[in-house]
Amino acid sequence: MKVFKKATIIVMSLFYINIGIRHFSNPTYFMAIMPPYLKWHLELVYISGFFEILFGVGLLTRYRRLSSFGLILLLIAVFPANIYLIMNEQAQNALEITKQTAIIRAPFQLVFLGLAYWHSKD
Repeated sequence: MKVFKKATIIVMSLFYINIGIRHFSNPTYFMAIMPPYLKWHLELVYISGFFEILFGVGLLTRYRRLSSFGLILLLIAVFPANIYLIMNEQAQNALEITKQTAIIRAPFQLVFLGLAYWHSKD
């Protein structure tokens, strides 16, 4: 089990670092799923990308527990974007996905939350 857990920590770390970098290299992609009631879309995309990189790197350090809880908070904070994606056809078109794909995608956030919590444990 320890080998599997270490593998998931590495995979999730690389996942968050990659997604975080994409927030800077293609912010328009992420801005497309930002609910309109939020202000400063570009700034929020950059801030969330920064923290995805920071916490992704942190998973590989002695700060794994802190980074895991940071990821939990981040995943909760960005969840409204997933709801907006489900409800908004324009956002779905921007990401080139169907409503069904958006619906299927949303529960994976719970998997990511669970993994982050599991990774916070020794």
